[in-house]
Amino acid sequence: MEFKVAVLKGDGIGPEIVGEAVKCLDAIGVRFGHAFTYDERLIGGAAIDAVGEPLPLETVDACLRVDAVLLGAVGGPKWDDPSAPMRPEDGLLGIRKALGVYANLRPAKLYAPLADACPLKPNRISDGLDLVVCRELTGDVYFGEKRRDANGAGHDDMTYTVGEIERIARRAFVLARGRRNHVTCVDKANVLETSRVWREVVERVAAEYPDVRTDYQYVDNTAMQLVINPSQFDVILTGNLFGDILSDEASCITGSIGMLPSASLGDGKLGLYEPIHGSAPDIAGKGVANPIATILSVAMMLRYSFDLHEEADTLEAAVERVLDAGYRTGDIAKPGEPHVGSAEMGDLIVKALGV
Repeated sequence: MEFKVAVLKGDGIGPEIVGEAVKCLDAIGVRFGHAFTYDERLIGGAAIDAVGEPLPLETVDACLRVDAVLLGAVGGPKWDDPSAPMRPEDGLLGIRKALGVYANLRPAKLYAPLADACPLKPNRISDGLDLVVCRELTGDVYFGEKRRDANGAGHDDMTYTVGEIERIARRAFVLARGRRNHVTCVDKANVLETSRVWREVVERVAAEYPDVRTDYQYVDNTAMQLVINPSQFDVILTGNLFGDILSDEASCITGSIGMLPSASLGDGKLGLYEPIHGSAPDIAGKGVANPIATILSVAMMLRYSFDLHEEADTLEAAVERVLDAGYRTGDIAKPGEPHVGSAEMGDLIVKALGV
């Protein structure tokens, strides 16, 4: 089979980690007889430098013509002027909107070989960690009206429509049916009117899925429970802001933010796949960045956009075999422990794929 992928390497470590992910995707193609072709385009700070805007129209058009989009990371201190009329992050928000993706799936799994890298005491993770944050991606304060009043106070509107909540809730319940049949709805309904609407809609949608156990938590309690008893969670359903924060917290429990992939999906098969971490400009160009989150994002691409479930399972298993063998990048290695670089980790995973 043939698939076309738009490649947006972005800034910082983006080109390095995306290069390793493409290497692994090509290896899957060789092993299973698929052909992957790539259309590389600009986004973020690299696009600002080249053409004066973070999301060129050519990039959007290219992404709408492919089967899936692979993104590295955007941003860096070079473009961090708060008064700048445009920022690299505008490109990320813009491409999500242009693709119509509203469900951001962020799995957090603690691999057994990395148990020592988890900052929690062993008794806190005795039952392991395997959850997915199902984060709404197109609403909330990220896209609400932003303004400053005459007194200089800042305002960011948190807004959700019933339709936006319904569609992300259904995505979470369907996802849970393929996992452990448990959804935890996270909000701040004791304070925010937006969250009260959120909870009311989720309660109504939950009635359509009687086989899925549903419970409700305030976001501050969930942040605490992720530290006290993370194994209680299966699918966490939440809004844009809370999902951004909680998934970063969950990533630390896995040992490193360099381990967590993500998929941003809409109603069709076209999806946007990226690691949840940033551009890490402090290590860019040094060849030491952990590419595993990006490689696991490719596994999600195989599963959700291409319906290649065996191939996705095979790639994930290859990553686990490499970790089982004791190989680590610097972010997941013990102090003083030998570790490998980005390209070496990519090569090891390709070798584990039998290619």
